[in-house]
Order: sequence, then structure tokens, then C-alpha cells
Amino acid sequence: MKYDPTREKSPLPYSPFKSCTVPRPIGWLSTISSDGAENLAPYSQWQNLTFDPPMVMFSANQYPDGRRKDTVVNAEETGWFVWNMATWDLREAVNISAMALPAGESEFERAGVRRANADLAPAPMVADSPCHFEVRYLSTHRLPGNSPVGSIDIVFGRVERIHVKDEVVTPEGKLDIPRIRPLARLGY
Repeated sequence: MKYDPTREKSPLPYSPFKSCTVPRPIGWLSTISSDGAENLAPYSQWQNLTFDPPMVMFSANQYPDGRRKDTVVNAEETGWFVWNMATWDLREAVNISAMALPAGESEFERAGVRRANADLAPAPMVADSPCHFEVRYLSTHRLPGNSPVGSIDIVFGRVERIHVKDEVVTPEGKLDIPRIRPLARLGY
């Protein structure tokens, strides 16, 4: 099977495009707006870019009406966002936080997620997540799509603070990934 995705529909019932890149880690990102409204949302287009200094990126598709995601706008306005590791134990909260809520309604509240204060970023961290990055916003690169939903904001940031809970560090000084059980997109 092969096809041109710019001119043809997928010959399969579900497009294989996203499923060809696996695993895709979840960027569970918390932000706060300039007027103090909290936001928490998962992004499956999330990745580290480099390590010296540590930099990350995520991309956010627009809403069908062309509105940009709160996470992007908040990062641009405040200069910060926080990555919280999404884990199997937090999966229900991650799914709830994916809901499109009215502006100003907190996904932390809706998902029943406990907050922890960040050291540098104004946004709260997910207290029960084992790992966090406090990320200083660097820039946004906007790419137009074939539709409003296909248009994306690619956000770049520099990791300014890393938090790892002591109980998930092995005696050898590595993260205990089997214990953490991080979430990722694996196909559909």
C-alpha cells in the first residue's frame, strides 16, 4: 500500500500517519493565563530537542473555528509552561484534562488533580506526577494547514528547572521507568 496524503485519502479506514511514529510521549502541560486562569492539557506532539541546554517543543492544532489553544497563548503571554510526566496511575486525569473546557475553567479542578508550586514558572505543577520540567518559552512557529484544525503552533522552550521525585530514582541514579509507567501514544 502507498498513497499521496496531499492528494489522496488513506486507503485504510484509519490513517497510518500518526501510528507510524511510535512511541510518542505525552506532553502534559500546565500553564496559567496572564489573568490567573489555570490550564492543563495533554499533547501527543511533544519532544525534547537537545540537551545543551535542554530544549523541548510541542505542537498544538487550532480549534475548528481557528482559535489557538490556551496552552500556546498562555506560554506566549507569561513566558512559561510546565511539563508534567503523564503516567499510567494518572491516566484518567490526563484524559479528563484533554476536554475542551470553557475559558477560565480549570482542568486541575475538573480532573481532580492536586497542585504543587513550581520554583520559577507561574503555573502550578501536577503534584502526583513524578517528574516535571519548568520551561521558559522561547518562540512559536506557526504553520498553516489545509483547514483551521490542520494549522499548528509549534512552541519551543528551554528547560530551566527539572524536578524528579526521589522515590522514582534507582540506587544506580537512573529513573525507574517500569515503576513510573509513563504514558505514550502507541499507534491509535
